[in-house]
Amino acid sequence: MTSSTLTRSKVIALAVPVMLAQAATASTGVVDTAVMGLTGDKVELGAVGVAAVAMNFLYWAFGFLRMSTTGLTAQANGASDTAEVNALLQRALLVGGGMGLIILCLSPLLRQLVFTPFAANDDVKTLALSYWDARIWGAPAVLMGYGITGWLLGTGRTGWLLAFQIVMNGVNGVLDVWFVAGLDWGPAGIGAGTAIAEWVALAFGLFVVKAGLSRSANLFDKARLIALFNANRDVLIRTLALLFTFAWFVNSGATQGTAILAGNEILLQFVNVAAFILDGFAFVAEKEIGEAYGKRNRRRLVRAMRVTTELALLSGAVISALYYFGGGWIIANFVNDPEARSVALAFLPFCAVIPFIGIPCWQLDGFFLGATQGKALRNAAVITTILYVASDIILRGQFGNTGVWAAFLAMYAIRAVSLGAYLPGLIKRSEAPIPANG
Repeated sequence: MTSSTLTRSKVIALAVPVMLAQAATASTGVVDTAVMGLTGDKVELGAVGVAAVAMNFLYWAFGFLRMSTTGLTAQANGASDTAEVNALLQRALLVGGGMGLIILCLSPLLRQLVFTPFAANDDVKTLALSYWDARIWGAPAVLMGYGITGWLLGTGRTGWLLAFQIVMNGVNGVLDVWFVAGLDWGPAGIGAGTAIAEWVALAFGLFVVKAGLSRSANLFDKARLIALFNANRDVLIRTLALLFTFAWFVNSGATQGTAILAGNEILLQFVNVAAFILDGFAFVAEKEIGEAYGKRNRRRLVRAMRVTTELALLSGAVISALYYFGGGWIIANFVNDPEARSVALAFLPFCAVIPFIGIPCWQLDGFFLGATQGKALRNAAVITTILYVASDIILRGQFGNTGVWAAFLAMYAIRAVSLGAYLPGLIKRSEAPIPANG
């Protein structure tokens, strides 16, 4: 494929299954929140919010398994190295499974470390811990699933990625309703339903990628393992830094009371849905830029950046408009607690602009992940986190939850500017041989 053949229609054909798959992923959290919002009070809703952020902080810290697998697989695909494409899948599954078992074994210690920083009251934390204890059993399945999704993206099998996520979300939704609305298990039922769904999705995913599981002679090649480690290390630091910003946002709401914590959690689900859906264009950019980088094709790389971003900006504007004009109806009809509902309605306008202003940083993430430029991602994320925390401390002290949201919006701009500064260098390197350390 040359740069001229990357048309908008082809980007859409690749992106739509990814966007639907991402919507299914995001709706896992939405379903959890909706079921709890309809059946519980603000304490239970806040508990699910705190626990989900804590769990996501843990799991998303290992998001490098998905991100590096996508970039490296796309580059190997671009270089027509089928053996390495398959070896990358197997490495990701082995690393993910091993790390998942370690998390499971260390969960009693991790639960204390993860929940200690949150300012939520004791009732919220007790229920949040029950969610954690149930959901943590899905850890190996989650991390192995990251390897599968990264490989499917890197090889352009976006239709199967959609099927994978539909299985996960479908099982989760059914079990949520059964365990919570039917059996009245509360937040623990939400966690148990998600954990079971994660194992079911893994079984389906392994069936889908079975062709890539044939024995690979270079599975433990030292040079390739070092390259994988280097890529993963920097992306891990980047992911931890960005996860810290979301944990900080949730905790900033918790310091102002349970109602604000719950209201912000509802709006954060809107943000998550938009980010997951619009990441479809960033994921296509990862694949296309990874292949272009593997071929040393600057022209194709630049075109992939431009075409995917144009479509992402248009889609982001549409989602922002839908949130602004229709989000109030969703909140009014799916949130039972009046105080949480009032907070969510009041701050909906802040949430509604994020799908549009978030596009530059989400797209830039895709560009640098596809080219496995981890140092740029790491440095930009650390800068963003420091400046965001400083902004939140200042604005929250003066303007309360309005300041919390203002700082959160500023974070997206800071993230785009700090990462965009590295873009000219990335384009220049696309014409040069790739360094041995990736």
